[in-house]
Amino acid sequence: MEQSPYRAALAQIHDDGFGFIATGAAKVLLAGLKLQGFNDGLVVELACGGGISSRMIVDGGFDVLGFDMSPDMIEIARERVPEGRFETISLYDAEIPECVAVTGIGEAFNYRFDERAGFDAMRAVFERVHAALKPGGIFIFDVAQPGRAMPRLEHTTWEGEGWRVTSETVEAPGTNTLERRITSTRGEETDIEIHRLALYDHEAVFAALRETGFDPATLAAYAEDYRFGVGHGGFYAVRP
Repeated sequence: MEQSPYRAALAQIHDDGFGFIATGAAKVLLAGLKLQGFNDGLVVELACGGGISSRMIVDGGFDVLGFDMSPDMIEIARERVPEGRFETISLYDAEIPECVAVTGIGEAFNYRFDERAGFDAMRAVFERVHAALKPGGIFIFDVAQPGRAMPRLEHTTWEGEGWRVTSETVEAPGTNTLERRITSTRGEETDIEIHRLALYDHEAVFAALRETGFDPATLAAYAEDYRFGVGHGGFYAVRP
């Protein structure tokens, strides 16, 4: 059986050093919910990670239900947001109840930790999200696109207090796939994870949202915290 993704070392490192994406996305979502006239209600987080955005959502007056395939991420989320509900499950199996918003922050639909992942599976989730959202509800997420690794082979290292992570990324031109070999070191603990992603065309995702019944828009950034670059795009879709 394949090991779970974002195991203890990488889960803690990701939570400590890369939370700015979730922070920015939560700011955009909360501002959007206010504009749509929602002051409370349930927000469902697909691939919730360590609950950084969930904490902000609850502090903003909303309830939160989070799903993630990483038990270690779910453990962090439960500690950070004891008021929330969190389940270790694939977003393709998660039951989405009636809600005012759904998130898929951090390339949630690209990861192939679940062998069912792909464009058609993502589009099927779009339909479930649309059915669950109240009129005026918001669906916010981002996807990795062709060109995510520039150049086609990247070797990048990040360091923080007590940790170091190195990512070797290979994008195969013409295949719409990407692979990251991530080496995480935290104290004396070192772990290696292989993350495989499917890459989706921005216009195709936009069209799928519209065909599903959403009123979609493209995001240039998640607030001031994270600006999308080549090969990475954000979406903000409203159910009319």
